[in-house]
Amino acid sequence: MTEHVIVVHRWRDKHALYEEYIDHRAIDVSYIVTPLAAPSVAESAAAVEVVSRTDDLAELVSATGRLCQRFGAPSRIVALNEGDLDAVAELRVLLGCPGETPQSQAVFRDKHTMVAAVAAAGVATPRFAAVSSESEVLRFLAQEGGPIIVKPRFGTASRGVLRIDAAEDVAQLADLPDEPRLAQSFCPAPIFHIDGVWNGSRLVSWRASRYLNTCVDFTVGAPLGSVEVDDAKLLGHLGEFSTAAIAAITPQPAVVHMEAFVAAHADRGPDITFLEIGGRVGGAEIPFLWREVHGVDLAAAATAIQLGRPLPEQPAAASDEVGGWLLVPTPVPAPCRIDRIEHEPAESGPYVTIVPPVGYRIPKVGGYEHVGARMRFRASTSAEVEKAVRYAAERFHLYCSPA
Repeated sequence: MTEHVIVVHRWRDKHALYEEYIDHRAIDVSYIVTPLAAPSVAESAAAVEVVSRTDDLAELVSATGRLCQRFGAPSRIVALNEGDLDAVAELRVLLGCPGETPQSQAVFRDKHTMVAAVAAAGVATPRFAAVSSESEVLRFLAQEGGPIIVKPRFGTASRGVLRIDAAEDVAQLADLPDEPRLAQSFCPAPIFHIDGVWNGSRLVSWRASRYLNTCVDFTVGAPLGSVEVDDAKLLGHLGEFSTAAIAAITPQPAVVHMEAFVAAHADRGPDITFLEIGGRVGGAEIPFLWREVHGVDLAAAATAIQLGRPLPEQPAAASDEVGGWLLVPTPVPAPCRIDRIEHEPAESGPYVTIVPPVGYRIPKVGGYEHVGARMRFRASTSAEVEKAVRYAAERFHLYCSPA
């Protein structure tokens, strides 16, 4: 019998190049996928099981049972999308399969555990408290004086994040699912994201980027952009901060996507405050920019970790270019149909534009892949990239109708 590895996969695009990471000729590599992701599975796959949701544990158990009958128990299970990490961790426990479990990845998945660990290490965080009722939110609001942020302790893609300025705003919680939440003091500083490969003691490959707008704004209809930082002095501060924060989270190798507030000062170094961190490849266009602009495959490193293999050697950057990306939401909530597109790109970019054709029905699946438009940019400086991103955002118009 050959080794059996199961890949849980929900992307339609090439966020991960699984055939390059796992020898499909020597190993039985089977896939559990969503209907949207099924066409992107490699022809060399040993088998494909299609489920309606890859984050549904019952569906995963059923599909895994059928695969195990054919190929035996899996030696490893690979899942790279943030939305699948929790269910797959539970699946590993049920199967007795090595790899991340709910307990081992709790510090990355539970935002209260995460922030508490970082704060205990002396890294700056917003003031925070675990909350489970409106009265506890009101108590925290009274302590802080407002505004505050309340969000699910277990959540992805800014789902269910609320800003509460006054006591009457707390009533909004009644319209959301009943779940554990984290309350934090509001921080108005710009948000940066730091992505890279952590070998257990240091970042062996990393980059910092500044968001243009915020992930929460994207959920209510605003474009979301990002531009990599080329300021050497600021990168020095961000590197030291990131190392301290990640070291407080894990002594194990990990691919990380961390977010932090960064307030710049003309007369001294920046104030950097931890927001949150994921032990996974960053979303949106991050894995594509890293491969195409910098020659580093974050998904390859994440796959190696989940397979229990050594980290791939981190190559030197392919170029000195700076990358950036832009996501354009649909003007009406998905599912919706694209009726018209107006686009006036600048000469300087984007170098990749992904827009569904007129008449296409955008499904309601959440996340950052199935959106109105995705664009990737590259240039010599951060200023050039930001100019191109903002130009594209202002001149791209999508007209949709509910489907």
